[in-house]
Amino acid sequence: MKSIYISVRNLHIGVMMTIALLLSSCEKYVDLDVSPDKLTVEDTYSTDASATSAVLALYSYYPTTYCVGYFSYLGGIYSDELQYTGSTAELMQFGQSSVSTTNSNNENYLWIYPFQVIRQANLTIAGVTNSATITTAAKNQLLGESKFFRAWLNFNMVNYLGDIPLAVNTSELENAYLPRSTTEAVYTQIVSDLKDAQSTLPEAYAGTAAMKLRVNKWAATALLARTYLYQKDYANAEAQATQVISSGVYSMTALSNAFINTSTETILQFSTLYGASTFGGTYRTSAATLTPPTYVLQADFMKSFETGDNRKTAWVDSIAYNGVKYYRILKYKQNTATATATGNEYNVILRLAEQYLIRAEARAQQGNITGAQADLNVVRTRAGLAGTTAASQPDLLTAILNERKVELFGEYSQRWFDLKRTGKADAVMSALRSTWKSTNVLMPIPYNQILLNDKLTQNPGY
Repeated sequence: MKSIYISVRNLHIGVMMTIALLLSSCEKYVDLDVSPDKLTVEDTYSTDASATSAVLALYSYYPTTYCVGYFSYLGGIYSDELQYTGSTAELMQFGQSSVSTTNSNNENYLWIYPFQVIRQANLTIAGVTNSATITTAAKNQLLGESKFFRAWLNFNMVNYLGDIPLAVNTSELENAYLPRSTTEAVYTQIVSDLKDAQSTLPEAYAGTAAMKLRVNKWAATALLARTYLYQKDYANAEAQATQVISSGVYSMTALSNAFINTSTETILQFSTLYGASTFGGTYRTSAATLTPPTYVLQADFMKSFETGDNRKTAWVDSIAYNGVKYYRILKYKQNTATATATGNEYNVILRLAEQYLIRAEARAQQGNITGAQADLNVVRTRAGLAGTTAASQPDLLTAILNERKVELFGEYSQRWFDLKRTGKADAVMSALRSTWKSTNVLMPIPYNQILLNDKLTQNPGY
């Protein structure tokens, strides 16, 4: 939490200066007025409009935009999903399963930026909660959105790093020196936040409803279903996924339409500049260049697609460079957009296909083979495939895991998290890399953060 420590140092300086002034002078201490271009906390959360602006900033806050991208890239190249084609040494470490404790990408994108967004979410939660002038409807909406953000960041961090500090208030001094909370405690907080969001958020989307750009009840429910699945709470995972599927708000759409702004499958997406997704230009290259994209699919990944799987052609293409064939993710078609040539692809955060796969797995784990097959076949049918032939629980769980691989690739480290939570990371990664160690299932706690906070401990193996 680098930004928090900076605040703590400033606090220490401020306290010492105040003491010095009090000791050296009998004059009355005078508070300085707030700068004309700044709002006080009281003013920020005094009206629905100003409070809404503060919460909307969470969506466009620059650390949030970095998290959206790097939550996909880093886990992708760390697993058997993506290949990094560049030459940056610290990114190459992810592709070699040898991330150092001083790796700045690990520190920035998996620690500092997520904690910065959590800090902002905590500020908005406190500001909205303490406001006596915001309407009840606005308060419910804004608290739900803020708690969703806190849950979403904590979910990703705990899956990358394991035990993490759990910051749930606005005390800079307290948060600066938090020890690591257990993974179980972090998940308990995630569930609590998502249940609160689920209970206060409306089903309808705020703002431009057709674009699904703000968190609603179903977005909180979808992330809660995923959370329960990761906790192996299969009954609740099934129940939450069923709520989303049965809501009547979403439906599976053609593969070519799955990632456009008006997709009926999208549960939540974040706006981007001029409508060009973060992933379009990163997973692809512009038409004018022949260089491979920074992140491409592993060559062996293509073997995961069954014969006749339309996702192999609709969501993947290739480019040859220096005699090497690279497979590019084609889920997002647009590389760039401008103010005069706007795009039609935002960053899709949650979508319906995952909910069917969550419910399929939860049902299989509970012995509901027929129900699991039906859910799995919804996704397979959209891909142009026949119904699954898996009929036993073990075979069906294997089939679902592979279906997740070919459906959710390139999306927020889902493949990496799947390997970890199913206990298959060692087998898959040791076959892929000689550098793999069992302790690599967790990223290192950044060394610089341990220097700043001596209550932090390092993960095993680092």
